[in-house]
Amino acid sequence: MDRKLLESIENDSVYAIIPARSGSKGVKNKNIRCLKGYPMLAYSIAAAKLTSGVSRIIVSTDSESYAKIAKYYGAEVPFLRPAQFAGDKSADIEFMEHAIGWLYENEKKLPEFFLHLRPTYPFRKPELVSKAVELMKNDDTATSLRSAHLASNTPYKWFALKDDGYFKPIKEGITLDDANNPRQSFEDVYIPDGYADVLRTSYIIENDLMHGDRMIGYEVPGGVDVDAAKDIEFLEYFAMDHRNELMDYLEANYKTLEEAGL
Repeated sequence: MDRKLLESIENDSVYAIIPARSGSKGVKNKNIRCLKGYPMLAYSIAAAKLTSGVSRIIVSTDSESYAKIAKYYGAEVPFLRPAQFAGDKSADIEFMEHAIGWLYENEKKLPEFFLHLRPTYPFRKPELVSKAVELMKNDDTATSLRSAHLASNTPYKWFALKDDGYFKPIKEGITLDDANNPRQSFEDVYIPDGYADVLRTSYIIENDLMHGDRMIGYEVPGGVDVDAAKDIEFLEYFAMDHRNELMDYLEANYKTLEEAGL
């Protein structure tokens, strides 16, 4: 991206950005599928509202109907994302650079950080999201922060299959017998998830990359990132007996999607 954009960055400012394209094939309209009557998109907006230091909440969507829902639940939708950045194979860097470019061209100001919240991860603790933002702000050398949870099983015990039909270890430098050692013999491995990412705007502008090679590893509790209909069914069951701050916030301030006629 053009480095002249760097001149528009406002130090210490944080915008939440929530990507919500409409073309999901695995679970149709999963970004607005309801949990306890509220669309998953609304839970991410609520999390951003309850996160310390966030000055704006922007939803990047290609859908007019999604935009209407996002605005009702308290987010801004200053633009619609072009279709070429909202396909099945579109990379996250595309919607981020589009948002940065639009904000520069139309407002001439950019945040120092973007808090990236995926709508498919509806249940978060705002205090953990706030801590993620603070960690990033306090590390001038970090290119980004990504949340992840500890893997219960190590992939280092797995095998890859060679062209000749024989197995080989996934981890370099060990034998097939070494791969049979107890899990505790291997280093911990973390699975990236949708809890919260914090991105440095200047790094994106200068490198056309989102995360870089100095990415803070932020460990969070394991949760459900919706990728299939069964995930939504599990969350509905879970929500029956587990209240959380985001549900309380939505119920206290907004109608359900059906009640709002959206």
